[in-house]
Amino acid sequence: MYRILQKDTLNDTVERMVVHAPFVARKCEPGQFVMVRVQEGGERIPLTIADYDRVRESVTIIYQVVGFTTRLLAQKEEGEELSDFAGPLGRPVELAAKRRVLGIGGGVGAAPLYPQIRKMKELGASVDVVLGGRTSELVILKSEFAAIADELFVATNDGSEGVKGFVTDVLNRLLDEGRVYDEVICIGPLPMMKAVVSITKERSIPTGVSLNPIMIDGTGMCGGCRVTVGGETKFACVDGPDFDGWLVDFDECIRRQGMYKDMEEHLCLMEQEG
Repeated sequence: MYRILQKDTLNDTVERMVVHAPFVARKCEPGQFVMVRVQEGGERIPLTIADYDRVRESVTIIYQVVGFTTRLLAQKEEGEELSDFAGPLGRPVELAAKRRVLGIGGGVGAAPLYPQIRKMKELGASVDVVLGGRTSELVILKSEFAAIADELFVATNDGSEGVKGFVTDVLNRLLDEGRVYDEVICIGPLPMMKAVVSITKERSIPTGVSLNPIMIDGTGMCGGCRVTVGGETKFACVDGPDFDGWLVDFDECIRRQGMYKDMEEHLCLMEQEG
């Protein structure tokens, strides 16, 4: 069993949980994830490792309360335990020293972005960060990124904070100002990553993205998380979840991600009706 050391509410739908998981904390690296079961016999869900502390033997996860299992997770309190916390899974993202890097995070995509940007900073890179969300409330981890970024920019759809618009508006402005980046790391909703890559590819800026397709076992056995990268079939759980954004078939990813949307909405409605 895995004890919950700390729990925070980041906004109306997003929570942060710090879990005592010694073996995961000892081995995990930026880009990896864990498979979590809230209770015995429950559903396994993949959650990206948002932070880790090897001394405290803890791993931080950030999740959006949108379905049955994340609702169960949200009901847990500090001091209680989770049934399973398996990992680290996936391939650690390959990060090398760069002169200047731009991180772009949309919504809860800021969570997996954070350890990567922190690592790039530790490697000596100058890092700028753009965070986006529909409203100011939905932009998370601002203070955490502000502590490590050389410059932090915010974009909100409604203009409640920072630039009114999208992260791509900020990206285009920075590039038009003449800023030069050796690499862009972009994590967030698939349409956002697709839009960012369309800009960076045109400007020949290498861009890493993180994919979160439907995932069942997290070990490459079920094939549910298959994606097409560079014309080849890859499994996000064992070949990723981070890939070269230039090579990702985003249209296919978007179609597959919506395969069970109607079923999920039906199950949530049944749960609400008791």
